[in-house]
Amino acid sequence: MLENLTFKQYVCEPKMSKCTSQSFVPQKIIVIASLGYSLVNFRLELLKRMVANGHEVLALAPEIEPNTKKVLEQFNINTASFPMKRTGTNPFQDIKTVLALRKIFCTFKPDYILPYTAKPIMYANLAGRMARIPHRFAMFTGLGYSFSEENSTYKRKLTKQISVLLYRLSSKGMEGAFSYNPIETEDIRNLGLIPASTPITQVPGSGVDTALFPNTAPKTNPVRFLMVARLLKSKGTHIFLEAVQRLKARGLKFEAALLGPMDINPDAISQKQLDDWVQDEAIEYLGSTKYVPPHLANCTVMVLPSIYREGIPRTVLEAMSSGRAVITSDVPGCAHSIADQKDGFIVKAGDVKALENAMAKFIENPKLAVKMGASGREHACHIFDVHKVNKLLLTTMGLE
Repeated sequence: MLENLTFKQYVCEPKMSKCTSQSFVPQKIIVIASLGYSLVNFRLELLKRMVANGHEVLALAPEIEPNTKKVLEQFNINTASFPMKRTGTNPFQDIKTVLALRKIFCTFKPDYILPYTAKPIMYANLAGRMARIPHRFAMFTGLGYSFSEENSTYKRKLTKQISVLLYRLSSKGMEGAFSYNPIETEDIRNLGLIPASTPITQVPGSGVDTALFPNTAPKTNPVRFLMVARLLKSKGTHIFLEAVQRLKARGLKFEAALLGPMDINPDAISQKQLDDWVQDEAIEYLGSTKYVPPHLANCTVMVLPSIYREGIPRTVLEAMSSGRAVITSDVPGCAHSIADQKDGFIVKAGDVKALENAMAKFIENPKLAVKMGASGREHACHIFDVHKVNKLLLTTMGLE
């Protein structure tokens, strides 16, 4: 299993900007996402802090829903959209995306751009090079679908090769990058995704607002397991289901629920698979939501048995902040989010028996969930608090 890291180990390379608080002046900043709602769900506090520091901020995404736009604009965060397909490798569509971003950059004339997730990093930095943006950064929240499996298909290998070339082309002249865990940093370096001279600062994920995810007493009678994730095979959804079925076959009494949206990713669980699980009463499917706290408050343990790498899973941070014990796997990112045997259990990825045994421990001893949940809450407040994370990001970029 991967060794758990302390916060000091996250920041392992020098800060990248020559700017200091003494030379600070308001800047024009564009933050680029692949999903509109993520600007609120993952980046709202960062965007608000930029505005509070006197910066003019534009938030970009391929589609920005009216409610997302309304929330952002009430905090004086400007919004705009651009054409981009989340999946697929159509070169004509990709060129259209780059040119659209270049047009926005030339109109808004930002001093800084900060894209996050794979396609925005590649295309926004390429467009930023063309538009001669002076300060270009990238936030690697995970390397994406094409990097998630070592023994992959020919199509995925080809996609990976193209992605590597695009990363290298777009990152020339980039001022700095952020990554979520040391394994990801190592892979970025080994694959040469960014120039060797470009510094990388590790940050503990996107952070969690501990006030929005308050500590509550876990439900223990019966023990209720909750998996919160997009319905992808790579998230270990089928591993969770099989572990649940095995535990029920043993006659153990508990509840199990799945919360998360269907997805268009090639790795997605099909609607038929989901319907079969629900019809067999293996799990309770709660659908998808943009407001998770009530569901966490109604569970005992959060489970995320990812098979492939993550950045730092936000769902794990939210569960820890809520005082919930966590069971997750030993893949990069997941294994760097909790303290094994303290905040919960880290199990071998893809090992149904290991997940089953970990879940059984909580069923047999519900007080263990209370103890580990309290430890997780302390860990979340100390390491993963969103305001600490955002301060690190902005200070490193010379924006605070």
